[in-house]
Amino acid sequence: MDLPRFKYHPDPLSTGSIVRSDQRCEVCDEARGFLYEGGIYTEEEVEAVCPWCIADGSAHEKFGIEFIDRNSVGGNGWDSVSPEIADEVAFRTPGFSAWQEERWFTHCADAAEFLGPMGKKELQQAGAEAIEAVRVESGYDADEWADYFKSMHVKHGPTTAYLFKCRHCGKLGGYSDCN
Repeated sequence: MDLPRFKYHPDPLSTGSIVRSDQRCEVCDEARGFLYEGGIYTEEEVEAVCPWCIADGSAHEKFGIEFIDRNSVGGNGWDSVSPEIADEVAFRTPGFSAWQEERWFTHCADAAEFLGPMGKKELQQAGAEAIEAVRVESGYDADEWADYFKSMHVKHGPTTAYLFKCRHCGKLGGYSDCN
């Protein structure tokens, strides 16, 4: 069975936001072989949601689930987006797990594609633009950045970067946080 397509999270298997599982989805009560592995923000006790119930909005409709805080889509120096785009990211797109509150990079008045969590090695593979985007967002000067960057020794370590790519111009953006 093919996974649904997510405009703002094109490869949720590689980012770890969708995982293989035999568990039943609490929204549709089906075991489809995949479940969401990330933050589920709702007043209900919901732990298992399949990608199909994210994509069609039924998880949000049934339980009021947000997969990322709607207010953290853009803003704070990033482009503002329409309410419809913020809704699609928050309610119908797999989120991701971060150490602190997750944020979604925006550019060209649209939400960007989430490329995944990154450690130092992954950022280096993504290139100088990726490293610079995360460095600038961190606010650290060159000396502070060197030490901070060293602390990103593994992808899911105590310091992690979250990288995005603009769907329109290809600009990389993102941020980092630590536990």
